[in-house]
Amino acid sequence: MSATDLQVLTLTQLAGGQDWRLGLAHDRPYHALFWFTRGQGRILLEGRRRGLGPHNAVFVPAGTLFSVDLGRQSLGQVVTVPVGTPLRLPDMPRHLRVLDGQVQSELSSFIEGAQREQSVKRPLYQDAMEAHIALMSVWLRRQITLEEHVPAKRSAGERISRDFVRLISQHYASGASMSFYAKELGVTPTHLTRVVKHASGKTAAELLTERVVHAARILLEETSHPARNIAQHLGFGSAAYFTRFMQQHTGTTPSRLRKSTPTTAQAPKPLMATRS
Repeated sequence: MSATDLQVLTLTQLAGGQDWRLGLAHDRPYHALFWFTRGQGRILLEGRRRGLGPHNAVFVPAGTLFSVDLGRQSLGQVVTVPVGTPLRLPDMPRHLRVLDGQVQSELSSFIEGAQREQSVKRPLYQDAMEAHIALMSVWLRRQITLEEHVPAKRSAGERISRDFVRLISQHYASGASMSFYAKELGVTPTHLTRVVKHASGKTAAELLTERVVHAARILLEETSHPARNIAQHLGFGSAAYFTRFMQQHTGTTPSRLRKSTPTTAQAPKPLMATRS
């Protein structure tokens, strides 16, 4: 899916039938509003893990590290909004548990309206979708102002975990060690691991690994870049090390991951310079 698309998708469509696309910690180049309508699950957002249930709305700004683990009965929709849109959206992630039935129906009706326009594609349907999504933005900003949705104050450890996952989004492709992240945050690697595990349910190293694996799988399965170029882009010292890393964390090699993808790889575009 293009980062410039204004779309309404189901959770299944967003995941593309592959759990890792949502289940591994990652960030996306567009804003996303999730509306969960059935089932249970868990979400990692801003370095903190929380439960998910029906009538949970989650706004994930572009570039925000997150992951979603869904139960088998989970249903919901995702509204994707490109960066730079004139629509007014929050600048921080939000997770709202919506208890009021009328408020639940309002958001559902806005999403259904956008879905109809997307499906029928009448003249000016993109304008109509923008209008529906503008109403979703108003709905979201109204909910954020309510006292019931004011986020609980974070502990010191949760603030470190939040800042750590923000650093991951910026530096995961640099090959930097955990000592680098700990130094940036002014803590020891041991303390970083402990507080991140407490807040997120995963160690700092596990979250960093997930982000790298997610990026590698996207590049392997959606582009035709050679594995050696992907390895270099993601900060690996050699293609052989990259192969061992992927085999350890996915159970198979980069070449087999590429062959197993059900989609046609896109023509390669220049990889961005490795981030430092």
